[in-house]
Amino acid sequence: MTGDGTEAADLIYDWNRRPGSYDYSDVEVELADETLRDGLQNPSVRDPGIDQKRRLLELMVELGVHCADIGLPGAGPRAEEDTRALARQIADGGLPIDAYCAARTVRADIAPIADIAEETGVPIAAATFIGSSPIRQYAEGWGREKLLDATREAVTYAVDRGLDVMYVTEDTTRSRPETLRQLYTAAVECGARRICLADTVGHATPHGVRQLVRFARELEEEWDESVKIDWHGHRDRGFGLPNALAAIEEGADRVHATGLGIGERVGNVEMDLLLVNLKLLGMHDRDLSRLTDYCELVAEMCDVEIGHDYPVFGEDAFRTGTGVHAAAIIKAKKKGDRWLEDRVYSGVPASQFGRRQRIEISPVSGKSNVRYWLEEHGYDGEDEELVDALFDLAKQSDHTLSRREIEREIERARAGRAS
Repeated sequence: MTGDGTEAADLIYDWNRRPGSYDYSDVEVELADETLRDGLQNPSVRDPGIDQKRRLLELMVELGVHCADIGLPGAGPRAEEDTRALARQIADGGLPIDAYCAARTVRADIAPIADIAEETGVPIAAATFIGSSPIRQYAEGWGREKLLDATREAVTYAVDRGLDVMYVTEDTTRSRPETLRQLYTAAVECGARRICLADTVGHATPHGVRQLVRFARELEEEWDESVKIDWHGHRDRGFGLPNALAAIEEGADRVHATGLGIGERVGNVEMDLLLVNLKLLGMHDRDLSRLTDYCELVAEMCDVEIGHDYPVFGEDAFRTGTGVHAAAIIKAKKKGDRWLEDRVYSGVPASQFGRRQRIEISPVSGKSNVRYWLEEHGYDGEDEELVDALFDLAKQSDHTLSRREIEREIERARAGRAS
């Protein structure tokens, strides 16, 4: 609702909610943050120190993330020690977040998870993964019986060690249904209570995701046990976020994502953008004003850049130098209406996510941009001589003017007057 009491529906016609559209109002889905495991597998990121990992875990809790992958302790001593430290943080701080660790379907990977769970008292689940697609089997020289034997041995061992098990089939989106049926059934019979459908190489389209989740739901009906279904997607074809929403619509219980979408190759579903969309769809009721802090921490700790055009959290997400756009925003600002200002030229309300609208001076600006910029930065926006000088400078430029360029022109104009 606007400041004067006008209803949003009177100002924004929402085609997303036309009759027949998917109704998100009663949908519940959990979020699993993979930043500290799959995210760190990106070849260009830096594995951060434990203090930064702890800070990120605390932000996950604050943002309402339900679960975190806290590492793959079987990868080596450092990975094991960091996983142990994060588990202790959850225990000592009483953090309301579930935890799991990745593991190959081998005892050597599962054992350190069980050891850490016993040491810290944190009920860490084991996410045991195995390749299931025919192309992977062909490359590795695996037969289906080998996969089944490895599955039964690993899941049974994990359950015997007191761990909950999420059984993950790698490359699920290119796997045969008969293979998936046998592998999932074997895992469930051995005690797995969660299965994960993994688009390991980013092959799936939203249609394919729907087909796969529907298939998994039909399998669940055949089992005596109640089993949860996770979706783990990559974005090699650019379908990461649409695929995650398709999985949610089709009934996945939990969706995996990473900060800024970092991960293997070109990465995973972006946790930050997933949270933004769930918030806008009415599916996430937590305060997300610190989501910017989450993104900036991921960028800092992993030594990655947030692209200037990255949605919502990039430098240009709420920044415009275009005259028509800026004029509308300025008029909304003059009404003193934050709701209107945030939406008149934006599909995402900046203030909900710790951001604000910014107006710059560029070659496509109008004089209203110049006046607003001057007032915003403590100068006289009614000084027409100064407005004209900056407007002329912008029209002669091939880029958006920097603050330094603008202030240099202001100094030049003032010096000219003084002489």
